[in-house]
Amino acid sequence: MSSESQPSLLHKYRGVIFSVMSSEELLGSLDSFDAREDDIFLVSYPKSGTHWLAEVIERIPNAGITLTSPVELGDISKFEELRMVPKRRVIPTHLNYEMLPVTVKQKQCKIIYIVRNPKDTAVSMFHYYRDNPNLPSTETWAAFLELFLKGDVVYGSWFDHVLSWEEHKNDKNVLFLFYEEMKKDFVKSLKKITAFLGIDVNDSEMGKIARSTSFSEMKSNAAKENCDPNHVICALTSNRNLVFRKGVVGDWINYFTPKQNRAFDELFTEKMRNSEVGRHLKEYAQSQTLEEGVRAIADA
Repeated sequence: MSSESQPSLLHKYRGVIFSVMSSEELLGSLDSFDAREDDIFLVSYPKSGTHWLAEVIERIPNAGITLTSPVELGDISKFEELRMVPKRRVIPTHLNYEMLPVTVKQKQCKIIYIVRNPKDTAVSMFHYYRDNPNLPSTETWAAFLELFLKGDVVYGSWFDHVLSWEEHKNDKNVLFLFYEEMKKDFVKSLKKITAFLGIDVNDSEMGKIARSTSFSEMKSNAAKENCDPNHVICALTSNRNLVFRKGVVGDWINYFTPKQNRAFDELFTEKMRNSEVGRHLKEYAQSQTLEEGVRAIADA
């Protein structure tokens, strides 16, 4: 089943699939968006940790920021909505680098890009497709994985998205983060974020941020704040209950068959053969496998 089998929910723009929640008029006008030099953009492929990152930044004390809804969500009136925000804007998006508004690049706005193991991303996205009424349903994991590998899902190919951003990984206004590293050493990642944004945060404040942005805490808060327009982080839903599922590393192993895993690894090797990000993700996955093996021996 194609992800375009329910055309009322999706449309294509410049070869990439979008939800109709992102109007063609808005997508075609992104280069007329008036970025500010102090804007902060939170960028990721869907289901890679943008909500977590947004929650973290929102809880930095005295940051003087306002979290907005995604720049690509809605219609052309979005630009006026964003223009009315008086404070420093934190703007989430799932856009690839090529589609990012030209003024964001010209003014070198600060950009934080978070990337996640694509196997976990695929599993999380599978559940998102099944549970989100704004996306076409997929009956089986196998059917969805086929779409994912083809890039026939919202925001297109994971590989193309990550590679488009990796080209700018070392730009001075770009900070690359890895979801798995944030899970393993949150404080280290938080220090990177605050240093990048030029905000001083002491150890006590870091502890509070860590507690308030734990997965269980965020999931609990989502139920209380569901459909709050001030917390629409993803251009695919305003229902915050849909965005927090498990938040774990390595859940993909419960879904991929050996054959599916081999096919995925072959495509990953082909697409990411010259990618530093790809090597990093592969090395991290191998280290996790080794650590699990050591624990298993210790527990035996």
